[in-house]
Amino acid sequence: MVSEGIIAVSIGGICSIIVAWVSKVRSREPAEPERSRATSGEESDPPPGLRVSPEIWEYFSGRFERLEADVAHLTTAIETKTIEVTTLERLLRQAMRIIRRANRRLAARDETPEEIPRELIPYSIE
Repeated sequence: MVSEGIIAVSIGGICSIIVAWVSKVRSREPAEPERSRATSGEESDPPPGLRVSPEIWEYFSGRFERLEADVAHLTTAIETKTIEVTTLERLLRQAMRIIRRANRRLAARDETPEEIPRELIPYSIE
């Protein structure tokens, strides 16, 4: 699960580098300094920055949306599995209590107690 998150972040980083590289190649006009634009009063020009063709933007936007959906799905899966693990651990501790209680009753009647399964020993509270 962690490796899938790392893959998603890596793909996102690679995509942003590709978008920056592609926009740098397409942008051949010199960038106008901020100070001269502000003094000239041209408000209709778009601000300088990253320019991407609509096709590339659409392609990578779809990929980013897919990655965000995958991350959301993985987050939900992790939360669900965490709840399941917590519930199972509680049930295993409860099973261990039941076995210990039964063994105390057997020992009180001078009978041989049941063997505790090795898998349950880590869940012992006593």
